[in-house]
Amino acid sequence: MSSCAGAVQVSQEPFGSTQCGQDVFKFQLTNREGARVELINYGAAIVGLHVPDKNGTLEDVVLGFDDIDGYLGVRGRNPYFGALVGRVANRIAKGKFTLDGVEYALATNNGVNHLHGGVDGFSRVVWDWHCSDDGRVTFTYLSPHMDEGYPGQCMAHVTYTLGAKNELVIDFKAVCSRPTPVNLCNHAYFNLAGHSSGSDALCDHVVQLNADFYTPVDAGLIPTGEIRSVDQTIFDLRSATRLGDVVHRVDGGGYDHNFVVNRNRSSASDSPLIADHLSCVGKFHHPKSGRVLEVYSDQPGFQFYTGNFLPSDGSLVGKTGRIYSKHGGFCVETQNFPDAVNQPNFPDPILRPGEIYQRTAVYKFSVIST
Repeated sequence: MSSCAGAVQVSQEPFGSTQCGQDVFKFQLTNREGARVELINYGAAIVGLHVPDKNGTLEDVVLGFDDIDGYLGVRGRNPYFGALVGRVANRIAKGKFTLDGVEYALATNNGVNHLHGGVDGFSRVVWDWHCSDDGRVTFTYLSPHMDEGYPGQCMAHVTYTLGAKNELVIDFKAVCSRPTPVNLCNHAYFNLAGHSSGSDALCDHVVQLNADFYTPVDAGLIPTGEIRSVDQTIFDLRSATRLGDVVHRVDGGGYDHNFVVNRNRSSASDSPLIADHLSCVGKFHHPKSGRVLEVYSDQPGFQFYTGNFLPSDGSLVGKTGRIYSKHGGFCVETQNFPDAVNQPNFPDPILRPGEIYQRTAVYKFSVIST
């Protein structure tokens, strides 16, 4: 076990090994208030996030597994718990796109579509790691040319920083050797009542999203290309809304949709780690515990997902032996729009040689005591 100096302490310990014998380590960042985040270098994943409630009691608020076998999928499917997903997060229609006149075929792992980087995307590889003296952990992965069908080498970095005010900052960075689409995000599942609290507690969460528009999808959850107003729809979550009052009214059994961030609405924060160019994309409150999560990003969109595809048959066993079921957690995946590489009216997802892909997401936790 080792530690780094500074206001945030970083410790490291073994977490097992992959089926190919690659070592996996767990890193723990702990601030002076006792809040802590646990990370592993398999998938650069968040495996634990302990934050206080209104009484000061720490609880782990992200879904995950206790050991490496869970993340490897040895006991069953790992639904990207806490993982860094890429080279392109979300879906690409039929696993195909054309770039500079050349058509590329990607791995298809979501029916006929490509999802979260493919069969062995960034979430299913071992990353190199570095612990900084100022209490940060950086993971690095070199994705080779034609990895999962993507052109060019892509060097990706993700840095996790835990702030004094219980902010988890995730900085994404990438460079490439050839033009290639890049869209990196974290896929943590949150339940502010505690990771094992289930769907009833999730339904008690109060949600408010900073989005006037969303991107409608077809039956395969591929965007149609339209950017539609949320006015007078189930996607209008601009006012604080109890999740249980709306989630079961969404076609498909819950939210799994990309929302367009309102960039013209600034959200002041008292945290020095939340830069002025970041927008608050959503606020989530669990009244019983008092926990509040605010998510900040410089991406044009975010996927709000309510765990619709978590199984309801008791087959998914998570940390401390708890069963994770449908609607057991929610995700806020800060991102470019899904299938942007095939949609000319969506933000350009192409990274070219000489350019640097840089994005930031911040998950800030606080409490409301009343």
